[in-house]
Amino acid sequence: MLISLDHITKSYTGDVEDVVAVADVSVSVDSGEFVAVVGPSGCGKTTLLLVAGGLLSPDSGEVTLDGTDPYSLSQEQRARFRAERIGFVFQQFHLVPYLNVLDNVLAPALVTGDPAAGKRAEELVQRFGLGDRVGHRPGQLSTGERQRVALARALLNEPQVILADEPTGNLDGENSDEVLKALQAFADQGGAVLLVTHDPDAVAFAGRKVVLAGGRLAESV
Repeated sequence: MLISLDHITKSYTGDVEDVVAVADVSVSVDSGEFVAVVGPSGCGKTTLLLVAGGLLSPDSGEVTLDGTDPYSLSQEQRARFRAERIGFVFQQFHLVPYLNVLDNVLAPALVTGDPAAGKRAEELVQRFGLGDRVGHRPGQLSTGERQRVALARALLNEPQVILADEPTGNLDGENSDEVLKALQAFADQGGAVLLVTHDPDAVAFAGRKVVLAGGRLAESV
């Protein structure tokens, strides 16, 4: 399996007692799979995604991506591992406000130093229909355009995995469809997609659905 989350538990310190966000959850995603994680707000979906992405260390359980445990690496090694292997797409985009479209897409190359990244960035900007917006900053873009920039950025380093947290949450139907088709194309080409969503249209694109409830795995179909 390309992504393996084995008996993951993660809790947060609360005012009175610890809050268990994810409790003994196991999920795997193989190359070519598009898996949606669904469930009510507060059920642990985003926590699980952050753990999978090497951004939030679990209290217990094992995380491996293509056989590597990112939490066994130093912080510097883990940052490079994420930049090379994982593309992240978030609902709030997380674009750098003072960088233009092209420089936002190029941002992951600051970690890898790949000399071919510039050409790929230009190709991705064209692929996502942003050629006439390349010099614009995020504040000058529509919501759909900002999400397309985020998608291009996620694909820049040719990752094995895309982790997406509510990527259609702020989009209209047409832009949502465009984002989901891009994620499906990534999976069709052998990548692994793990998507957190409330959007039934997004779930329809996924080949498999994982349901969380109260931090626990309720269903996997």
